[in-house]
Amino acid sequence: MKLVVLATIAAASLAAAGCGGGDGGPEIALSGYSGSTGHSAVSAAPLQQVGAVTASGITVVGSGTADVVPDVADWSLGVRSQAATASDALSANASAMKAVLAALEDAGVSKQDLQTTEVSLYPETADDGRTVTGYSASSNVTATVRKLDDAGKVVDAAVRAGANDVYGPNLHPSSTDEAYGQAVDKAFDDARAHAEAIAAKAGVSLGAPVAIVEGGGYVPGPMTTYDAAAGAAEMAPVEPGTQQVSASLTVTFAIGSGA
Repeated sequence: MKLVVLATIAAASLAAAGCGGGDGGPEIALSGYSGSTGHSAVSAAPLQQVGAVTASGITVVGSGTADVVPDVADWSLGVRSQAATASDALSANASAMKAVLAALEDAGVSKQDLQTTEVSLYPETADDGRTVTGYSASSNVTATVRKLDDAGKVVDAAVRAGANDVYGPNLHPSSTDEAYGQAVDKAFDDARAHAEAIAAKAGVSLGAPVAIVEGGGYVPGPMTTYDAAAGAAEMAPVEPGTQQVSASLTVTFAIGSGA
């Protein structure tokens, strides 16, 4: 991703005065900010809008990424049931789902990692589209498998118990804290490198950062599907691969007295 860069270079007198004056360096007023990752960030108040021409300094946007290996898999497991009446369809579906949930718990999935995501009922009609011939009920549960090596066992148990709609896995890491820290380091270095290049071109020195605003997020992998029609046949192994955690920092650097 290209960096969006704004260089605000004041007149010579302003540069001589410097935006980071004082023996102790610039003071940064910190305020809480939450990016898309949920990590806290800091910013100086007020922070000029990126793209606005001000005398605050050199404002740049730096980005960085870090790889992370997913170690958790979410599976969507469902049951479809048909019956002549709506109540019979719902009753049959409830019984089938109870069997699936029990099988999942027996396979090692904790109750806290099971979440119902859908319960539906709809009529089935004849070719004329109006005559009701029966009812179909369905329900789905998301099972979080915290050991990828257990994925085959868990899915097999659900299918044997009656699950006939299976989607997954949706792979994600259990924690992105370490990788996000690495991405932030790279984003800051990226921002400083661009700010230094701008300062050198303008003939001024680069001061300390006076404002930092965070942005970024986790980039999940794709959801794949599993064919429940294969019954309890052996499932292909789940390969985690790698995913990316990204970070973006908008940094304003003070302008020093000269290069």
